[in-house]
Amino acid sequence: DVPAEFEAAVKQIIEVFPKRIDQYEALLTKNPIFMDRTKGIGKIDTQTALAWDVTGPTLRATGIAHDVRKANPYCGYEQYDFEIPTQTTGDIYGRYEVRVEEMRQSVRIVEQALNKLPYGPVRDNNPKFVPPPRSEIGVSMEALIHHFKLWTEGFIPPVGAVYATIESPRGEMGLFLESDGSPKPYRVHYRTPSVPLLQIMPILSKGCFVADLIGIIGSIDIVLGDTDR
Repeated sequence: DVPAEFEAAVKQIIEVFPKRIDQYEALLTKNPIFMDRTKGIGKIDTQTALAWDVTGPTLRATGIAHDVRKANPYCGYEQYDFEIPTQTTGDIYGRYEVRVEEMRQSVRIVEQALNKLPYGPVRDNNPKFVPPPRSEIGVSMEALIHHFKLWTEGFIPPVGAVYATIESPRGEMGLFLESDGSPKPYRVHYRTPSVPLLQIMPILSKGCFVADLIGIIGSIDIVLGDTDR
């Protein structure tokens, strides 16, 4: 289970964080200098974003309310009441507004999740997929052997292929997995959100100053680690 102090720590964040968001907005949202450096800069329209397979806040800032947590719920997201923030400008400022509202929606989700959090064990007890508890490995030879075989040999999934997605902070994160019936995957491919975001940089930066690149890159929030192929 989670540590005893977990609930109190999360409640403190839930109480403090909305006030911090208000501070961020008071500093930036109506700031004329910030608005001048972000409005109308780094623009992309809906059709172009869809054509380049852009997802996440960058797509939602063009007016498309697509979020995997709503479109294809997983991990219990269907239990939570939250909105999908959108804007229509498709520029740096629009992406900023989407992300600010996403922080507020995240607080809503965390608060609901905390209220639904059950007490007790959190691990499945299916020995085919789950290693024995660490406390048993040091006192049980069977548990030690089970742990060793599971982590060295793995388990054998059926023959077939599957593609699953989640909503990451930057957009859709997908995993394609194909099995040939052996413990080792026949094929694995990750669909990461930063690849399309990096590819649209020439579109976002067209007609802009070099100084605008700081705001453009920050607003799409690419991570070079997940663009590495």
